Amino acid sequence: MRIRGKRLVIVLGTCIALTGGALAAKMRTTTPPSGPSAAVTALPKELDLIRPSQDKRVEDFTLENADGGTFQLSEHRGKVVFINFWATWCPPCREEMPAMERLFQRSQKGDLVMLAVSVDADLKAVAQFLNEQRFTFTVGLDPKMELANTYRVRALPASFIVDRQGRLAALALGPRAWDSRAAQVLVDGLSR
Repeated sequence: MRIRGKRLVIVLGTCIALTGGALAAKMRTTTPPSGPSAAVTALPKELDLIRPSQDKRVEDFTLENADGGTFQLSEHRGKVVFINFWATWCPPCREEMPAMERLFQRSQKGDLVMLAVSVDADLKAVAQFLNEQRFTFTVGLDPKMELANTYRVRALPASFIVDRQGRLAALALGPRAWDSRAAQVLVDGLSR
């Protein structure tokens, strides 16, 4: 079943609110991860991130890029990888992307790899949007939502932060102020 227009935004907003609230509550009751992700034991509260309950390595994947190349997660081991799932028809996604670009620009020392994964079925809409915006981070294409399903994405935007050892450090459901000082502190902490 496909829902279009304003109803989809309402459904997604409700999903984000319900899922985000339940996961955030779970985050507060779980113990912080040990090992490499312990660098972010005290995740910045302003970002309202969800800490995984287990120290878990993220599975490798390869994804086609909007520029015709490919992105393979394992090629970026040793760096912090920010994976954001979005779509052109998702207003909160479009609104947070400039903040993602500013975070990426500030982290140009090579410490942060940013991958924005479009789940749009209409690749022409993605190309048009990217031509208008001129982002410098990598944009991947997932029109059949295979990678999104692997990550169990149920609402957009959804962001996953992978630490230098390839473990899931945190995730965010819904838009965030990625250009904030809290986001930079998070990236800097994971980069050490």
